[in-house]
Amino acid sequence: VEVKIEVVIPEKERNKEEMSPNGKASPLIYKVNGTARHYHLEEHPIASNPYHNPKDVVEASVCHVKDLENGQMREVDLGCGKALLIKESGEFYAMGHKCPHYGAPLVKGVLSKGRVRCPWHGACFNISTGDIEDFPGLDSLPRFQVKIEKEKVYIRASKQALQTQRRTKMMAKCISLSNYNLSSTNVLIIGAGAAGLVCAETLRQEGFSDRIVMCTMDRHLPYDRPKLSKSMDSHPEQIALRPKEFFRTYDIEVLTEMQVAAVDIKNKTAVFKDGFKMEYNKLLIATGNTPKALSCKGKEVENVFNIRTPEDANRVVKLATSKNVVIVGASFLGMEVAAYLAERAHSVSLVELEEVPFKKFFGERVGRAVMKMFESHRVKFYMQTEVSELREQEGKLKEVVLKSGKVLRADVCVVGIGAVPATGFLKQSGINIDSKGFIVVNKMMQTNIPGVFAAGDAVTFPLALRNNKKVNVPHWQMAHMHGRIAALNMLAHGMEISTVPYLWTAMFGKSIRYAGHGEGYDDVVIQGDLDDLKFVAFYTK
Repeated sequence: VEVKIEVVIPEKERNKEEMSPNGKASPLIYKVNGTARHYHLEEHPIASNPYHNPKDVVEASVCHVKDLENGQMREVDLGCGKALLIKESGEFYAMGHKCPHYGAPLVKGVLSKGRVRCPWHGACFNISTGDIEDFPGLDSLPRFQVKIEKEKVYIRASKQALQTQRRTKMMAKCISLSNYNLSSTNVLIIGAGAAGLVCAETLRQEGFSDRIVMCTMDRHLPYDRPKLSKSMDSHPEQIALRPKEFFRTYDIEVLTEMQVAAVDIKNKTAVFKDGFKMEYNKLLIATGNTPKALSCKGKEVENVFNIRTPEDANRVVKLATSKNVVIVGASFLGMEVAAYLAERAHSVSLVELEEVPFKKFFGERVGRAVMKMFESHRVKFYMQTEVSELREQEGKLKEVVLKSGKVLRADVCVVGIGAVPATGFLKQSGINIDSKGFIVVNKMMQTNIPGVFAAGDAVTFPLALRNNKKVNVPHWQMAHMHGRIAALNMLAHGMEISTVPYLWTAMFGKSIRYAGHGEGYDDVVIQGDLDDLKFVAFYTK
C-alpha cells in the first residue's frame, strides 16, 4: 500500500514558529490508519536566519541585562510593535504581549513555573514555546528570538507577528478527502461549541489527517457564546470563533442545523432527526445544555426569550430599547442581560426566588453587594417570588404577574432560570448518564463505551482539586480544556484533566472572576472593601 503524505505549511509559519528549544524543527506525527509515523520538516539550526523575508524582521536593543530580576516581566517597544520580555531562572524569553483571547496586557498577569497567566480570564501560555496551555482562547503567542550582546538584551521579531500578537499552531489537513464515503467519518463531534471546536483543532494540531465532521443544531459556525449576554447586539460574524476559511483550510467539516436523534453504539452510528445516518470510528458528545422554560400560564405569548442564539440576543435588544423589560432569574445570564439593558431600556425588573442574587454561588454578602450595584443603576429587584402568569395583548406580552400579587409592565421578558443537559437523545444508547441527565466521564473524558468521549456543560467528571469528586462545571474555560483532553485521548495519549475551574462575569464595567470549585462551602472570608467592590472572597470548608 502506498501512502502519500503532503504537508502544506505557509512559508512564514514554517520559518517562524516550528522551532523547538534545541534548535531543530519539531517532528510532526501523522497517524495514518492508526499507525504513528514521524515526518520531520527540513531541519535548520536556530542560529541561521529563521525569517526568510528580511523586510519583515525588526531587531532592537530593549534593555540592559540587569534591568530585569528573575521572575519579572516587562512590556518592551521594538518600534513597530511591542513584545513581552520575561526573565526566569537567569534566562530571557520574548513573546507576544497581548492575550489572543480578548487582548489583555499579559504584563499585568502572573508569571509562575514557566507560564504566564492572563490577568482577565486566566488563559495560560508557556514562556519557552508561546503555546496556550490553559484556556479560554484558541491561539498561542508568537515567540521571538532573544540575544545578549555586551550586557544588552536584543529581541529579533517578525513585524507581522508583532502586529497580530497571535499564532495559530501548525495543523495537518485531511488526506484525500474526495475518497470518503459521505455517510462515514473517522471522528464525529456532536455539538459545535468550545469543546467541539477545540477537540477538532487539537486533533489537527497533533497531526491527525483523517476525516473530522462536526454537527450542530445551530445555523452558525462555532461562536463566542458568553458574549450573547455580555454584548447582546453582536452579530454572528463578529463573535465567530474562526472564520469560514479556517474550516475549509484545515478540512474540518461543519454540518449546521443538523440534530442527532439517537446514537447506536453497537453499529457506531449517529442517527439524525431527518433520518440521515453517519458511521463513526471515534465520537465526541459536546451538546451542552438546554435552557429551562417557564411553566406558568401564558408561557406561549410572544416576546418571551431564552437567550440561546445571536438572533435571540439581537431581537431582545431591539424590543427592549426604551421599553419595559422583565428578567426572570438572577443567574449569570439574567444578571448580565439586566446590566446590558439597564442603560437602554425604560425599566428593568428582575424576579428571583432567592433573597439575593448568586446566593448559592457567591454567598449572601457578595450577592448583596452586587445587588446594591445593580440598584444604583435603576434595576428593580423582586426577590423571593416567582412568575404566576404572563398576560398578553393581541398575542404580545403586556404584563408579568408575580405570585406575590404584584403586576409588572413588560414589553419583553428574558428567562434565565437555569438549564438541563441536552442528553435526552442518549437515553436508550447504553452510554452512562446520571440521575440529572449528565454524561459520566473519567479523567480522560471517556464514557463507559470505548471510543465514545464527552465534554463541556453536559458532563460530570472527576475534579482533581476536590479529591476526584464528580462535578459538573459549565464554564467556557472548562469546555475548552475538556475538548483538548478528549482529542489527545482519542489519539491514545493517556492525558488526564487537572485544570482549575475558572469563570468570569462582567457587569457595569466591573468584572467578577472566580477560580476553584466552592460547592458546599461553609464560610466566606472576605479581604478588601465589599462596598467598593474591590475585594477577594475565599470560600472555605
